[in-house]
Amino acid sequence: MPATTGPAPATTTPAATSCNPDDHEDCTPEQGCAPDECRPVLDGQHNPGTALRMIWAELGLECQLECLHCYAGAGPRKGFGTMTPDNWDHAIREAAALGTRHVTFIGGEPTLSPALPQLVRLATSLGLTAEVYTNMVRVTPAQWDLFTLPGVSLAASWYTSDRAQHKAITGGHDTWRQTRANITEAIRRGIPVRAGLVDGIVPGQQADEGQRELRALGVGSIGTDHLREFGRGTIPDPSQACGACGLGRAAILSDGTVTPCPLTRWLAAGNVRDTGLDEALKAMPAVTAVIPRPVRACNPDCIPDSYCDPLCIPGACKPRT
Repeated sequence: MPATTGPAPATTTPAATSCNPDDHEDCTPEQGCAPDECRPVLDGQHNPGTALRMIWAELGLECQLECLHCYAGAGPRKGFGTMTPDNWDHAIREAAALGTRHVTFIGGEPTLSPALPQLVRLATSLGLTAEVYTNMVRVTPAQWDLFTLPGVSLAASWYTSDRAQHKAITGGHDTWRQTRANITEAIRRGIPVRAGLVDGIVPGQQADEGQRELRALGVGSIGTDHLREFGRGTIPDPSQACGACGLGRAAILSDGTVTPCPLTRWLAAGNVRDTGLDEALKAMPAVTAVIPRPVRACNPDCIPDSYCDPLCIPGACKPRT
């Protein structure tokens, strides 16, 4: 390039960079990445068999509520599935051995499961962070003690600032009052709480107002998403998935089935009771081939806020200063 003359260029501060763990060329310390943060890729995507970072553990479909949009079709008298506490113990230990850093306990309503305390303590003893995704309708004193343990956090669904709308969405229960009160109590106790807010469930849903209400309560991590048309677990439509399903994550359902995520529950990669988690994960790329993939990747500077947007997991996002 020919030399030029003239004033020296002004000194500028380089633009800030952030780690992109999905780009194995830019996933470097210079980009702000931790050594263990970069994920193996396969054909431009994660290889779930070697890069499992989090699991969902579905502790049954038993729930006090019958939400209109529940992707699992959960409700009263639905039971806790066929996974025994020993089955769950083995699955969580295997997940940890495969590199998992985080487990989210879901249902149904996980706080109704007698196995929850044992499994939360197991997860944290293995060095995992443990999140309980609960409707927060009822929390016992023993559960409050469990939730205040180091490494434990809570997540809850919220829908609207309108009490009557909330009641209609959750099947006729006064969840606006109950969940709101327990979110407030969790924040008072210093328990990390995030909320997921799904819009489009009922006409005129006051979702934006609901988000402002949560922020007024002190909830700093709020994820929003549109209604994904899976019915009450009855519509197997891959186009409704977010595209991150099975990428470094997997769901273990209450019968032991391993799926890409809780919403795509009809896509079975195996069963932990039959072949173990590792074998099921090896089948995940073939199972997820029908799911349209996103064009953007997780930004680990994000605040983890929902299953689907941004494409991050609660244990992966690391706000940096």
